[in-house]
Amino acid sequence: MNATDRTPADLLRSALAADPGRPLVTFYDDATGERVELSVATFANWVAKTANLLQGDLSAAPGDRVALLLPAHWQTAVWLLACASVGAIADVGGDPAVADVVVSGPDTLSAARACRGERVALALRPLGGRFPQAPDGFADYAVEVPSQGDRFVPFAPVDPEEAGLIVAGREFSGAEVVERARAEAAGLGLTGPGSRILSGLSYDTWEGLNAGLYGPLATGGSVVLCRHLAQLGEEALAKRVESERVSVVRR
Repeated sequence: MNATDRTPADLLRSALAADPGRPLVTFYDDATGERVELSVATFANWVAKTANLLQGDLSAAPGDRVALLLPAHWQTAVWLLACASVGAIADVGGDPAVADVVVSGPDTLSAARACRGERVALALRPLGGRFPQAPDGFADYAVEVPSQGDRFVPFAPVDPEEAGLIVAGREFSGAEVVERARAEAAGLGLTGPGSRILSGLSYDTWEGLNAGLYGPLATGGSVVLCRHLAQLGEEALAKRVESERVSVVRR
């Protein structure tokens, strides 16, 4: 953590400088049995590649709106930080028809076709796998992102006071995301570096985004992000809490 951090991208840079090897996001999909653990360094590498894709291939610029039609997933977290790195507005569940870029999961492709700009599709398969056949009219994220550069430099400085996130109809600047995540950390049970939260909350609310990404990032903690957590029984959940050394659960 660094007191001078003003955007989520700043928070990630500070986390990378402080301890690149520590876990940041551990993802479970309890419908498929998938588990993925990303260290700060691995997560930051995915963010850099995605930001390069967004800025370079998709021509996104500060202030452009990126509709994210995605569930709570580790790749969604990557896209949120990639938008912050570029200075684009991450519009979670936003209207594709008014977006400059749409990023869609496999279940929202029909709605995503309303976007007249660039369209990217994520298969959300284990290990970041690609579609067997790319959806018509979309770039397959898993095909496009591996060749992107491992370092990202924005073409224009990111203004922390400009809009950076829209969720549930509420707009936040990058600075507001950082400030609110820090202010609400104690209420989430994130008491500082090393805190580990398990979140089964959706990403379609501020509360879900904060528990599932911004809060841990702002405090030097980490998140165990669980999709389809309702399919996990209480005994199995208790075992996960123990094995993942979770200090607080939000669901």
